[in-house]
Amino acid sequence: MHFEPYPFEKLTELLKDITPKSDYPAVSLTIGEPQFETPDFIQEVFKKNSALLNKYPKSSGEAYVNDAQRNFVQKRFGVELKPSELLSTFGTREVLFNFPQYLLHDKPNPVMAYTNPFYQIYEGAAIASRARTVHLNLTKENAFKPDINLPALKEADLIILNFPNNPTTSVLSLEELGEWVKFALKYDIVLLNDECYSEIYVGEKPPSLLEASLHVGNENFKNVLVINSISKRSSAPGLRSGFIAGDEKILNGYMKYRTYVGAGIPLPLQQASAVAWNDMEHVELTRAQYAKNLRLAHEILGVQEVNATFYVWLEVGNDLEFTRNLYARKNIKVLPGRFLGRAGMGDGYVRIALVENSVKTEAILKEMRDFISTSK
Repeated sequence: MHFEPYPFEKLTELLKDITPKSDYPAVSLTIGEPQFETPDFIQEVFKKNSALLNKYPKSSGEAYVNDAQRNFVQKRFGVELKPSELLSTFGTREVLFNFPQYLLHDKPNPVMAYTNPFYQIYEGAAIASRARTVHLNLTKENAFKPDINLPALKEADLIILNFPNNPTTSVLSLEELGEWVKFALKYDIVLLNDECYSEIYVGEKPPSLLEASLHVGNENFKNVLVINSISKRSSAPGLRSGFIAGDEKILNGYMKYRTYVGAGIPLPLQQASAVAWNDMEHVELTRAQYAKNLRLAHEILGVQEVNATFYVWLEVGNDLEFTRNLYARKNIKVLPGRFLGRAGMGDGYVRIALVENSVKTEAILKEMRDFISTSK
């Protein structure tokens, strides 16, 4: 198997011969890792349960985590799930990599479709699954929304959507998601939405594919799955707490597969993640921080207002040249868009992760504005 280097490896290679000006502090806006403290109440539960490290965790996760995650889904999306309709997972990256391998294993000529640009684990999963790839290209011309009428899409065995979208920040409406559910049912395709940014939004709440499934009358979530994670909403990527939810028939088989994967979540992490999933108040504080950062980007850089995620998808012309020059002159790292896409998707854009506090963010964005204005 041949895997592409990860975007951050490509960035290191791109910048390796540059020594940035030392009179600016080093700043990295490349990775979607929250730079806020994990809330104290979550840390305290983790510490109090450290003695549980002497026990093996179940592959399926503890019932209290499953309950907390289903409680989150009910409170946030108004969707009531049965215990059999949700599996707790070790974050979502491992699911995005191994679930396609499970699902597509018995397909003689598997086909997997996913949005482009993308989170690179989608591509890795397609390679590991021997799947032919169909790219759902996201461009300025289509408002960064995938074309459901793409002829090759009907041949897919698995479609992975990602809305709210990383890196383009676009959101699909309930009606738009509903059309994708109807499409998946019509052509008997498994449809999965990566919803890890569902809780980082400004204004209107982004809908879930589970809501859309109910909206179009697919009450048992046939062929429909979502994944979500605690990483962004709770500033706790180290907890590695996620879930996959939806079609219980698919999840029943996938649960058996997972007993062989060995991705059980350590019990102290499960205890801490359960209290985090059950609490909605701390998420409002996190969301407000990112909303302020996004407003600053709008005011300082003049970019279009972003309604979801904590990214800015900035059009810059030559993204490689922009990235190198910004680093050389201001000691600021951003991620070239072409590293996140294939076949030209992402070219001419950079992804900026606004994951610092608002004071730092404002100062950084002003330096970027200065760089842009003096580069014209």
